[in-house]
Amino acid sequence: MKRFHVHTHVRDLQASIAFYSKLFAAEPTRVEADYAKWMLDDPRINFAISTRGAAPGIDHVGFQTDTEAELAELKARAEAADMAMLDEGQTTCCYARSDKHWIVDPAGVPWEHFHTLADIPVFNEAEGAAAASGSACCTPTVSAATVATATAAPATTPAPANACCTPSRGKPLNIPVKSSGSGCC
Repeated sequence: MKRFHVHTHVRDLQASIAFYSKLFAAEPTRVEADYAKWMLDDPRINFAISTRGAAPGIDHVGFQTDTEAELAELKARAEAADMAMLDEGQTTCCYARSDKHWIVDPAGVPWEHFHTLADIPVFNEAEGAAAASGSACCTPTVSAATVATATAAPATTPAPANACCTPSRGKPLNIPVKSSGSGCC
């Protein structure tokens, strides 16, 4: 079964933990100095917050799968729909080792599909690089030009071997996205 995932950047981790713990009527399942996560069953969601982002707000959404087969199904759907994809394979991020890929919707919202393999004791194994960049690990940066070129041919982009979760911190991830043309919700 899949679990919906939302990752939000916050300014004050402790205040946000207090707020979301009351909102969810549950304490986080994992708390670190810069990160907290709730694995809720009703609704079935992996809700994570961190102080690593440039600005507060929703960073990305996605689906966490319970099995590799479910992840393969999501990947096949993205490929069948001609969605541009960043396939990271096995990587580390957000205190976990996962197998994952990314797609970007027509509005430029990054979607993460992942299967968690194990917990790890650090935010990512390239901790020094991510901390030095001042950015959050995990999310592709999508430029307005990328969204504007939504009619470009989709492609699967392999992640570089040294990437934490995304290539070239601070540079746009040039994943072309298809536009629905509707311009509205």
